[in-house]
Amino acid sequence: MKTITISRNEYRDKVFACWLGKNIGGTLGAPYECRKEVNNITFYTPVPQEPLPNDDLDLQLVWLKMLEDRGAGAGLPDFAAYWKKYLCAYPWNEYGFCMRNLSRGLMPPVSGWFENYYVDEMGSPIRSEIWACVAPADPQHAAALAWMDSAMDHAGGEGMWGEMFWAAVESAAFVVNDPYTLIRTGLAMIPPSCNISRVIGEAVWCVKAGKTCEEARDRIVSIYGNQQPCNAVQNHGFIIIGWLYGRDFGDRLCRAVNCGYDTDCTGATLGSVLGIIGGTSGIPEKWSKPVGMSIKLHNFTGHFNVPGTVEELTQRTVVVAEKFMAKRSHIVMLGEKTKLPPDLESLLASNEEAVSAVKQDVRAAVAADRDVEITLHYNGDPVLYPCVSRMMGVTARKAGKDLTGMQVKVQVPKGWIVKENKDIRKGFEVAAPAFTGTETITVCLRTGGKSYKTGFTVLSPDEAAGFPSAVNIEYCKVCSGRKGSCVCTR
Repeated sequence: MKTITISRNEYRDKVFACWLGKNIGGTLGAPYECRKEVNNITFYTPVPQEPLPNDDLDLQLVWLKMLEDRGAGAGLPDFAAYWKKYLCAYPWNEYGFCMRNLSRGLMPPVSGWFENYYVDEMGSPIRSEIWACVAPADPQHAAALAWMDSAMDHAGGEGMWGEMFWAAVESAAFVVNDPYTLIRTGLAMIPPSCNISRVIGEAVWCVKAGKTCEEARDRIVSIYGNQQPCNAVQNHGFIIIGWLYGRDFGDRLCRAVNCGYDTDCTGATLGSVLGIIGGTSGIPEKWSKPVGMSIKLHNFTGHFNVPGTVEELTQRTVVVAEKFMAKRSHIVMLGEKTKLPPDLESLLASNEEAVSAVKQDVRAAVAADRDVEITLHYNGDPVLYPCVSRMMGVTARKAGKDLTGMQVKVQVPKGWIVKENKDIRKGFEVAAPAFTGTETITVCLRTGGKSYKTGFTVLSPDEAAGFPSAVNIEYCKVCSGRKGSCVCTR
């Protein structure tokens, strides 16, 4: 395999422009968020004096800290730990239900979909940039990293496919400018039958078929429109419309925002893409000057050493990215000059790692004991009904590789029945009497002469009574944060 070399200076400039574009697009669209009517803006309205705080960026700052602390080997248990510590106050939609599941002991990816109506929303597609920046010109790896992120609160939903798509697009944008090539690269990483793939294809078709921007928007709304303004499907169509129909940086952002609905997210995502493609020279001063270079944190985000400026965020991103690229130097490396192989597009289209990520079991929970990740496969939802047996399974990984030949024992509460197979790959059968609340199945594993143990939550039927669709969790009437872990409790 031929190595892609990116100029160190060019890479850093594109990372800076990525974060700057994120601030610009999010600030432009924020005043119009969730409005379903067509907007008619040509510039910031109102004109800001600083960037507006936005979860689109804040959650990625938490992931940056996680990567700084835990390194390139960070896994789902790390995502869960940092979410509980720094993002627990967010009450909105998928964020709130992710924390509701984590607080009940459910680990990702089951935390990302169980009793969560909002798995098809924009909460994870807007977190794609960090994965592109730490895996530039390595779209399949960026998409696989995005799978872990989205598994927290969008497992198996359209939001998951949206984040994987944009992570791949933005990763490839470090070395490719053509939007159609970038879109093809992103689509190669996600299921072709998902609605994210379909709506993006529809937007591209509209352009090639000679439809006007207005006609394209009408088609997206009439065919893919959802009553939820933050639904990812229609909003992905709006981003593509702005990107392909716009004439320049500002016009593209305005066209995306003018389509309406989740406008801070559509503007912020497109701003990042355009920033990576064009670098800082591609962002006119008239767009960058009003927002400046500061970073404003949302009050729901927990306190830590947050980057204060785009410059600091860029520098810290670069430091983390260099460690990621060192592990994959046979694919991408930084150098004095950019050197691209003749088969670049074929290399970028490689998707084995992304396809492997998509195949991962979302009806499962992942927990860690030291350097081993243990997965309990529920083979269904995490609920056990009285005297109804369920086959479950256990797998484990260490240093990113599946463990084989391990010894596994399962411990269950008193009165439960468990039947273990000699071959753990065939799983174990468990049945429980009537119980209330939550209980724990403990997995004991021995491999390489060392013992590991971790517990997994199962719910009783009364603990999993369901939750009405399109309704949010309870929030604090004072600070509007998630009830029980809101800003008031800090």
